[in-house]
Amino acid sequence: MTSPYSPAFSLKRTAFDEDYQPSGDTRITTNFANLARGENRRANLRNAFKMIDDRFNELAHWDNENRDRYSLDLDIISVGVDIDRGGTDDAFPVIEVLQTTIVDRRSGNRIEGIVGNNFSSYVRDYDFSIRLPEHNESRSEFAVPAGFGELHGNLFRSFLHSDTYAQHFSKPPVICLSVSSTKAYQRTDNRHPILGVEYRQDEFSLTDDYFSKMGLRVRYFLPPRSTAPLAFYFVGDLLDGYTNLQLISTVSTMETFQKIYRPEIYNANSPAGKSYRPSLENPDYSTTRIVYDREDRSRLALEQGRFAEEKFITPHRAALEEWSAQYTAHHRSQS
Repeated sequence: MTSPYSPAFSLKRTAFDEDYQPSGDTRITTNFANLARGENRRANLRNAFKMIDDRFNELAHWDNENRDRYSLDLDIISVGVDIDRGGTDDAFPVIEVLQTTIVDRRSGNRIEGIVGNNFSSYVRDYDFSIRLPEHNESRSEFAVPAGFGELHGNLFRSFLHSDTYAQHFSKPPVICLSVSSTKAYQRTDNRHPILGVEYRQDEFSLTDDYFSKMGLRVRYFLPPRSTAPLAFYFVGDLLDGYTNLQLISTVSTMETFQKIYRPEIYNANSPAGKSYRPSLENPDYSTTRIVYDREDRSRLALEQGRFAEEKFITPHRAALEEWSAQYTAHHRSQS
């Protein structure tokens, strides 16, 4: 049941395949758009999808002698929010995630995967690219603004508890990101057959804290034959809440993206040891054949943060602050 403090959400699904081209009038996820631009766009996408499928079949090796039984279909899920509930024309593109669908070529079955995986948000771009730098402009020591991430977290949690989410997805999301290059990780004795060896972090990062306000916990796992742990953000039970094939769909997709985005960490020539501190300065790594422009990604994050400020935060500030405070108070009273 939608709470009395839930805005209206709308959802749009776009196939992320070789024909994908970023739209000019909807939310553009920076990572997807980067791979799908320029003269190498089709080769970039084709090579990325092959890497995903190859990794999936490597991990799903049972009853899969030729390592070609499965492929993945990916959909970009774009979520709009209408804080005033005035209609979908007033919706602001607040969240984008990926949904995986597993295709069993042997049986012809299509198996529901996991929603989440990659995560992109205009409001997060605003928080990290606009609000946080402005707060620290004249400070000698880094500080986080009061209430940092609360609006974004409430919007995300409201979406998860909405009728819109329940109508489209049967399980909570799992978001999979790179580990922080400013933190250290220690290997544990815990091992999962798909996710691999669990690592523990020496302290939470700002990203971990930000995602906790979205209601998400984090665990770190180094999948079999990977070079670095991945950070898995989730609701509920990560290990028992999903099938092996569903977990493989997230690992194969997001590990591939990280090899492209951060090859110094995820395509390193030496795997993480018992004690591990990732570094983007690592010179001992291999590159993929896929062109990815990290500077362009950073530029777009700043542009998208300004867009959120101008089109969403500033004109609706009073309504957003009132709604967020009511949402927090309502859910505290229910806990």
